[in-house]
Amino acid sequence: MRATKKDEKINLCDKLTVDTQGLQNLLDCGRVTAVEIGSLAGARIEMGKRVLWNVNKVRQYLNAISTE
Repeated sequence: MRATKKDEKINLCDKLTVDTQGLQNLLDCGRVTAVEIGSLAGARIEMGKRVLWNVNKVRQYLNAISTE
């Protein structure tokens, strides 16, 4: 299996999707909390064994719950 290349030049905020580690960095929280937020937002994308998170859906979800 080939390792995933990480391009550190691209800002996390500019990406369409991030992996779980990227989601943790984006939300500034731990793995369990990041996965919970991503799941509640409906942002999980599965491609084989790989899990990615839709950044726009996470943002929309956080904006929606922060205005309550």
